[in-house]
Amino acid sequence: MCIRDSLYAVQWAQDYAYLNRQVMMGQVIEALRRTGELPEFEAQLQVINCHHNYVTKEDHFGETVWVTRKGAVRAQEGDWGIIPGSMGVGSYIVRGKGNRESFNSCSHGAGRTMSRSQAKKVISLDRHAADTAHVECRKDEGILDESPGAYKPLDAVMAAQADLVEIVHKLRPLVCVKG
Repeated sequence: MCIRDSLYAVQWAQDYAYLNRQVMMGQVIEALRRTGELPEFEAQLQVINCHHNYVTKEDHFGETVWVTRKGAVRAQEGDWGIIPGSMGVGSYIVRGKGNRESFNSCSHGAGRTMSRSQAKKVISLDRHAADTAHVECRKDEGILDESPGAYKPLDAVMAAQADLVEIVHKLRPLVCVKG
């Protein structure tokens, strides 16, 4: 496969993911309407489209280059983004500061402190239950690799990238659906 074919395939996958997010958002809004639990509403949303783990062509330092963001998202000045933590910590809504030295990028999440297999060995069900007591989520052995203890502290991650993004809002988890 030549580079052109690879880039075409990557772009196709990114477009597919974008359309998938649009469909999911529409279904969530429709499901909320159908519950009968909420008053009638009209969704007027500012959608944050935040690709991560992707390739794109951009201009940096006077050159057009291909940028691969693995574990990162674009944080160009004014870009809106979402930086998730673990299932027990929540996420941040951010606005990019356009830091040239980072190729206008920031992390796309808290990042793991241990591998999935290590987390399954080290994190007990009791610890997982305590770390997610405030969140409606699975509390079984099959989810231990996603437990909050397997991830870096999100506040420390955010402090380390204060020169990359401005925190706009912190989201608190209520429900987390995994697997």
